[in-house]
Amino acid sequence: MRLRLRDRVVELRPGAPLVMGIVNASPESFSGGGRVGGVDEGLALGADLVDVGGESGVTDREPITAEEEIERVVPVVKGLVAAGATVSVDTWKEPVARAVIAAGAAMINDVSGLIEPGVADACAESGAALVLMHTRVPPKVKGFPHYDNVFTDVVAFLRERMAVARERGVGEDQIVLDPGPDFAKTPAETVEVLSRIRDLRDELARPVLLAVSRKDFIGALRDRFPRHRLAGTLAAIGEGVDAGAAILRVHDVAEVRDFLAVRAALRGEREVPADLRLDPALRREPVRGRVA
Repeated sequence: MRLRLRDRVVELRPGAPLVMGIVNASPESFSGGGRVGGVDEGLALGADLVDVGGESGVTDREPITAEEEIERVVPVVKGLVAAGATVSVDTWKEPVARAVIAAGAAMINDVSGLIEPGVADACAESGAALVLMHTRVPPKVKGFPHYDNVFTDVVAFLRERMAVARERGVGEDQIVLDPGPDFAKTPAETVEVLSRIRDLRDELARPVLLAVSRKDFIGALRDRFPRHRLAGTLAAIGEGVDAGAAILRVHDVAEVRDFLAVRAALRGEREVPADLRLDPALRREPVRGRVA
């Protein structure tokens, strides 16, 4: 599949997902522990895409205004773009989408499923990619609606949202789909949907963004706080890549890249040079405090 990111087209190859690093510009982030992400942090991620979020999805805080969100994210976006990064912004507000696109963002990651259709207009006018996520509750609201079949609901919702985006001028090659792990879903429902990523991709014929990093369903399965969910995250990523996920939205970019590299080598998908050797300096951990 192809993905258009404004004036650039990316070829998405099976088994070689793009890695999207998360930069939190929101002090209320569930995973950031109150630490506001900055430009230097984003540049250090080494990701194919950097997703900047100015408002956390946590439901125990009131939504911030579009003006405050713009103040948080636009300087980060400008800094990243100036440094050569391909930037996505996690927002559902049309004014924010327009402001960050003007600042150089190449993708809008809308976790509301286009609750404000003007977000699609902004993407149509600029050529920016648009991530459409499944959810049956408004932003900043926690709820678990009843589904007769949660996977069928995800497919129907995303198909309808794709139609809205196309009607507003968004090109087929601009659309990315997110099944919305944990959003309006119990852990069991999230697992059910994630186990059918391949079916989702085949049914709707668009690339799937896998946003499982440190999610609640992982914590629920193993009783883990967010910062102790890396192993579970990697397990979910491995299954998702096998099923054809095209973009991985993650907090731990270096660890995910290590996972993908070793996995590819063991599968014969990455060449391992015959003369490859470990740098002796990496054989043991350095001893802190030792005087040379």
